[in-house]
Amino acid sequence: MSEAQSIINFHQARFCVSADKLNQCPDDSLAEVAFAGRSNAGKSSAINTLTQNGKLARTSKTPGRTQLINFFDLNIPGIRIVDLPGYGYAKVPVAIKVHWQKHLDAYLQHREALKGLVLVMDIRHPMKDFDEMLISWCEKTGMPLHILLTKADKLTRGPAQSTLLKLQAQLRKRLGDKVTLQTFSALKKEGVPELRARLSELLLEQGTESGA
Repeated sequence: MSEAQSIINFHQARFCVSADKLNQCPDDSLAEVAFAGRSNAGKSSAINTLTQNGKLARTSKTPGRTQLINFFDLNIPGIRIVDLPGYGYAKVPVAIKVHWQKHLDAYLQHREALKGLVLVMDIRHPMKDFDEMLISWCEKTGMPLHILLTKADKLTRGPAQSTLLKLQAQLRKRLGDKVTLQTFSALKKEGVPELRARLSELLLEQGTESGA
């Protein structure tokens, strides 16, 4: 385990605040990494598995329940992970979808503390329209991106690795070393060390640079 990984204790993550708009977010702190993904991609389950707290991020059999920007403090002051609203669920009213889009854009464009994005995709259904939108934004801005291919337990190892390698080749042509990818299973607790390691790099190394 690297020094960076040993500093952050994701098990100590605790709820900070929920924000409906950018001006309701906590003061820009040292560093935060935001989790984004389509509804039902397994974003909340990934956060709960990462932190070993099954109740930290809201999970539901009804997609689209995460309607606010939720901030979680870690054990270092000013270091946070963020749960962004899930997108793409058909039953969410159009007005709410428009609201989400507006304030997600504002968060991405103006949040100084944002040091990276974790894009959560169901490994069986990757690269949907919302995924492509965020990838293109990261390509344009140079924001570091970590792709979390969830529900890897739904595939055998061969197809899962094939999907990972295909996306890796495709996205590295566009984003170079700004993108990293991994498979993940909340059910089997697979991929957790890799996720913690990448988050630690983004939160501490870039956070240290910005605070220098």
